[in-house]
Amino acid sequence: MSKAITDKFIEALWKLEEGRDLEPIVAMYADDCEVGNVVAPEKFHGPDGAREFWTKYRETFGEIKSTFRNVIATEGHAALEWTTKGTSTGGSPIEYDGVSVLEIEGDKLIRFRAYFHAAELGRQVTNDTASTARSQ
Repeated sequence: MSKAITDKFIEALWKLEEGRDLEPIVAMYADDCEVGNVVAPEKFHGPDGAREFWTKYRETFGEIKSTFRNVIATEGHAALEWTTKGTSTGGSPIEYDGVSVLEIEGDKLIRFRAYFHAAELGRQVTNDTASTARSQ
């Protein structure tokens, strides 16, 4: 079951990245879920929290696409090794790698955590913002 949920998560993420469709990914979360990453000290809870988290994620980028190198799913858990490439909202190239850990109960995600080099992503986004400001 965890492999099927993991595959569904990847498909939902691609729908969010490609078409900005939040509903498939938000629908995967349990009512009492926890969502977060290494950037935000705040954790997001429940489907509304998942919606806020994934909205903030998508708003960080212009175009974006995640590819998965390793997907490891066991009963109740999954680890996804990924590379995300695209552009910032200002159009500069963005690329970063990381790992996401999913905790799964039944057919719902109860916990999501993403680990990546936050400073490197921040540098790419900040450099683009600074370049955009200088050109105006």
